Amino acid sequence: MDTSMRTTLGEQLMLLSLDDDTGAAKESEHVGWAIAGASLVELALAGRIEVADDKVTVLDPAQLGDPTLDAALADIAGQQKPGRTKDWIKRLKKDGVDGARQGLLRKGLIREETKKVLGLFPVRRYPESDGSVEEALRQRLDAVVMGGAEPDERTATLVALLHGAKLDRLAFPEGDKATVKANMEAIAHGGWVGPAVRQAVKAAEDAVTVMVTMTVVMTPGGS
Repeated sequence: MDTSMRTTLGEQLMLLSLDDDTGAAKESEHVGWAIAGASLVELALAGRIEVADDKVTVLDPAQLGDPTLDAALADIAGQQKPGRTKDWIKRLKKDGVDGARQGLLRKGLIREETKKVLGLFPVRRYPESDGSVEEALRQRLDAVVMGGAEPDERTATLVALLHGAKLDRLAFPEGDKATVKANMEAIAHGGWVGPAVRQAVKAAEDAVTVMVTMTVVMTPGGS
Protein backbone atom coordinates (compact mmCIF):
# COMPACT_ATOMS: atom_id res chain seq x y z
CA MET A 1 0.00 0.00 0.00
CA ASP A 2 1.20 3.49 -0.78
CA THR A 3 1.61 4.94 2.71
CA SER A 4 1.26 8.52 1.46
CA MET A 5 -2.41 7.77 0.78
CA ARG A 6 -3.02 7.77 4.53
CA THR A 7 -2.69 11.54 4.38
CA THR A 8 -4.97 14.20 2.95
CA LEU A 9 -3.82 16.45 0.14
CA GLY A 10 -3.47 19.29 2.64
CA GLU A 11 -1.28 17.16 4.89
CA GLN A 12 0.86 16.16 1.92
CA LEU A 13 1.39 19.82 1.04
CA MET A 14 2.31 20.54 4.64
CA LEU A 15 4.82 17.66 4.69
CA LEU A 16 6.52 18.97 1.57
CA SER A 17 6.77 22.45 3.08
CA LEU A 18 8.42 21.57 6.40
CA ASP A 19 12.17 21.26 6.73
CA ASP A 20 12.75 17.69 7.85
CA ASP A 21 15.40 18.57 10.46
CA THR A 22 14.52 22.02 11.76
CA GLY A 23 10.75 21.89 11.23
CA ALA A 24 10.76 25.40 9.75
CA ALA A 25 8.07 26.12 7.15
CA LYS A 26 9.14 26.93 3.59
CA GLU A 27 6.98 29.10 1.32
CA SER A 28 4.37 29.15 4.09
CA GLU A 29 2.07 31.76 2.51
CA HIS A 30 1.93 29.97 -0.83
CA VAL A 31 1.49 26.61 0.88
CA GLY A 32 -1.38 28.02 2.93
CA TRP A 33 -3.33 28.94 -0.20
CA ALA A 34 -2.63 25.53 -1.72
CA ILE A 35 -3.86 23.78 1.43
CA ALA A 36 -7.07 25.83 1.39
CA GLY A 37 -7.60 24.80 -2.23
CA ALA A 38 -6.89 21.21 -1.25
CA SER A 39 -9.74 21.26 1.27
CA LEU A 40 -12.23 22.04 -1.49
CA VAL A 41 -10.75 19.50 -3.86
CA GLU A 42 -10.85 16.75 -1.24
CA LEU A 43 -14.56 17.39 -0.76
CA ALA A 44 -15.09 17.24 -4.52
CA LEU A 45 -13.11 13.99 -4.78
CA ALA A 46 -15.34 12.53 -2.07
CA GLY A 47 -18.50 13.61 -3.92
CA ARG A 48 -19.53 16.04 -1.17
CA ILE A 49 -19.44 19.26 -3.21
CA GLU A 50 -19.43 20.40 -6.79
CA VAL A 51 -18.02 23.50 -8.41
CA ALA A 52 -19.94 24.88 -11.38
CA ASP A 53 -19.53 28.37 -12.83
CA ASP A 54 -17.13 29.06 -9.96
CA LYS A 55 -19.88 28.44 -7.38
CA VAL A 56 -19.41 25.86 -4.63
CA THR A 57 -22.50 23.85 -3.67
CA VAL A 58 -23.00 20.85 -1.41
CA LEU A 59 -24.12 17.56 -2.93
CA ASP A 60 -23.90 15.42 0.20
CA PRO A 61 -23.44 16.81 3.74
CA ALA A 62 -22.37 13.44 5.22
CA GLN A 63 -19.16 13.70 7.21
CA LEU A 64 -15.93 12.10 6.04
CA GLY A 65 -14.34 11.48 9.43
CA ASP A 66 -11.60 14.08 9.03
CA PRO A 67 -12.06 17.02 11.45
CA THR A 68 -10.78 19.68 9.05
CA LEU A 69 -12.72 18.51 6.02
CA ASP A 70 -15.90 17.93 8.03
CA ALA A 71 -15.71 21.46 9.47
CA ALA A 72 -15.22 22.89 5.98
CA LEU A 73 -18.15 20.90 4.62
CA ALA A 74 -20.43 21.99 7.46
CA ASP A 75 -19.42 25.61 6.86
CA ILE A 76 -20.25 25.38 3.16
CA ALA A 77 -23.51 23.57 3.83
CA GLY A 78 -24.52 26.24 6.34
CA GLN A 79 -24.55 29.05 3.80
CA GLN A 80 -27.79 30.19 2.19
CA LYS A 81 -26.18 30.91 -1.18
CA PRO A 82 -23.34 29.14 -3.02
CA GLY A 83 -20.05 30.98 -2.57
CA ARG A 84 -17.26 31.55 -5.08
CA THR A 85 -14.21 29.32 -5.05
CA LYS A 86 -11.83 32.19 -4.27
CA ASP A 87 -13.94 33.35 -1.34
CA TRP A 88 -14.00 29.86 0.14
CA ILE A 89 -10.26 29.47 -0.26
CA LYS A 90 -9.77 32.73 1.66
CA ARG A 91 -12.14 31.53 4.36
CA LEU A 92 -10.69 28.04 4.70
CA LYS A 93 -7.00 28.96 4.69
CA LYS A 94 -6.29 29.32 8.42
CA ASP A 95 -8.31 26.31 9.54
CA GLY A 96 -6.94 24.27 6.66
CA VAL A 97 -3.32 24.99 7.60
CA ASP A 98 -3.94 24.37 11.30
CA GLY A 99 -5.88 21.20 10.50
CA ALA A 100 -3.14 19.83 8.22
CA ARG A 101 -0.55 20.43 10.92
CA GLN A 102 -2.69 18.81 13.61
CA GLY A 103 -3.41 15.87 11.32
CA LEU A 104 0.30 15.23 10.84
CA LEU A 105 0.85 15.50 14.60
CA ARG A 106 -1.95 13.00 15.31
CA LYS A 107 -0.50 10.57 12.80
CA GLY A 108 2.96 10.85 14.33
CA LEU A 109 4.60 12.15 11.17
CA ILE A 110 5.88 15.38 12.76
CA ARG A 111 6.48 16.55 16.32
CA GLU A 112 6.11 19.96 17.91
CA GLU A 113 9.11 21.74 19.40
CA THR A 114 9.26 25.19 20.96
CA LYS A 115 12.47 27.16 20.61
CA LYS A 116 13.42 30.71 21.51
CA VAL A 117 14.65 33.11 18.87
CA LEU A 118 17.43 35.35 20.19
CA GLY A 119 16.80 33.72 23.53
CA LEU A 120 13.56 35.69 23.95
CA PHE A 121 10.74 34.85 21.55
CA PRO A 122 9.20 31.36 21.61
CA VAL A 123 8.69 29.87 18.15
CA ARG A 124 7.04 26.56 17.33
CA ARG A 125 8.73 24.24 14.85
CA TYR A 126 7.56 20.90 13.46
CA PRO A 127 10.45 18.60 12.52
CA GLU A 128 9.79 15.21 10.97
CA SER A 129 9.23 12.17 13.18
CA ASP A 130 8.54 9.58 10.48
CA GLY A 131 10.06 10.23 7.09
CA SER A 132 8.60 7.21 5.30
CA VAL A 133 5.39 8.93 4.19
CA GLU A 134 7.11 11.99 2.73
CA GLU A 135 9.69 9.75 1.04
CA ALA A 136 6.94 7.69 -0.61
CA LEU A 137 5.16 10.91 -1.62
CA ARG A 138 8.26 12.40 -3.23
CA GLN A 139 9.01 9.13 -5.03
CA ARG A 140 5.48 9.10 -6.42
CA LEU A 141 5.74 12.72 -7.57
CA ASP A 142 9.13 12.05 -9.14
CA ALA A 143 7.83 9.01 -11.00
CA VAL A 144 4.91 10.98 -12.40
CA VAL A 145 6.46 14.38 -13.10
CA MET A 146 9.99 13.40 -14.08
CA GLY A 147 9.59 9.73 -14.96
CA GLY A 148 6.48 9.97 -17.11
CA ALA A 149 4.43 7.48 -15.07
CA GLU A 150 0.67 7.81 -15.37
CA PRO A 151 -0.73 9.68 -12.36
CA ASP A 152 -3.72 8.60 -10.36
CA GLU A 153 -6.46 11.12 -9.64
CA ARG A 154 -5.05 12.29 -6.31
CA THR A 155 -1.48 12.65 -7.56
CA ALA A 156 -2.59 14.67 -10.58
CA THR A 157 -4.64 16.86 -8.25
CA LEU A 158 -1.67 17.40 -5.93
CA VAL A 159 0.49 18.40 -8.89
CA ALA A 160 -2.16 20.89 -10.02
CA LEU A 161 -2.29 22.49 -6.57
CA LEU A 162 1.50 22.69 -6.33
CA HIS A 163 1.72 24.19 -9.79
CA GLY A 164 -1.08 26.68 -9.17
CA ALA A 165 0.63 27.89 -5.98
CA LYS A 166 3.98 28.21 -7.80
CA LEU A 167 5.49 25.54 -5.57
CA ASP A 168 7.27 23.58 -8.29
CA ARG A 169 10.62 24.03 -6.52
CA LEU A 170 9.20 22.85 -3.23
CA ALA A 171 8.47 19.47 -4.76
CA PHE A 172 11.58 19.39 -6.98
CA PRO A 173 14.29 21.58 -5.44
CA GLU A 174 17.06 20.11 -7.56
CA GLY A 175 15.27 19.50 -10.86
CA ASP A 176 15.69 21.59 -13.98
CA LYS A 177 13.30 24.50 -13.48
CA ALA A 178 11.99 24.67 -17.03
CA THR A 179 11.48 20.91 -17.31
CA VAL A 180 9.76 20.63 -13.94
CA LYS A 181 7.44 23.54 -14.72
CA ALA A 182 6.51 22.21 -18.17
CA ASN A 183 5.88 18.68 -16.91
CA MET A 184 3.80 19.83 -13.95
CA GLU A 185 1.73 22.11 -16.16
CA ALA A 186 1.05 19.26 -18.59
CA ILE A 187 -0.15 17.02 -15.76
CA ALA A 188 -2.16 19.78 -14.10
CA HIS A 189 -4.04 20.43 -17.33
CA GLY A 190 -4.30 16.82 -18.46
CA GLY A 191 -7.35 14.59 -18.40
CA TRP A 192 -6.43 12.57 -15.34
CA VAL A 193 -9.56 13.28 -13.31
CA GLY A 194 -13.25 12.99 -14.08
CA PRO A 195 -15.13 16.01 -15.49
CA ALA A 196 -16.92 16.89 -12.24
CA VAL A 197 -13.78 16.79 -10.12
CA ARG A 198 -11.80 18.47 -12.86
CA GLN A 199 -14.00 21.55 -12.57
CA ALA A 200 -13.22 21.76 -8.86
CA VAL A 201 -9.50 21.22 -9.41
CA LYS A 202 -9.33 23.85 -12.16
CA ALA A 203 -11.31 26.38 -10.12
CA ALA A 204 -9.14 25.78 -7.06
CA GLU A 205 -5.93 25.96 -9.09
CA ASP A 206 -7.01 29.23 -10.73
CA ALA A 207 -8.06 30.77 -7.42
CA VAL A 208 -4.85 29.71 -5.69
CA THR A 209 -2.80 31.20 -8.55
CA VAL A 210 -4.63 34.50 -8.15
CA MET A 211 -4.12 34.59 -4.38
CA VAL A 212 -0.44 33.69 -4.66
CA THR A 213 0.12 36.36 -7.31
CA MET A 214 -1.60 38.96 -5.12
CA THR A 215 0.57 37.90 -2.19
CA VAL A 216 3.75 38.36 -4.23
CA VAL A 217 2.68 41.78 -5.51
CA MET A 218 1.70 43.01 -2.05
CA THR A 219 4.91 41.76 -0.41
CA PRO A 220 7.69 44.38 -0.16
CA GLY A 221 10.20 43.59 -2.87
CA GLY A 222 7.63 41.59 -4.83
CA SER A 223 7.10 42.22 -8.52
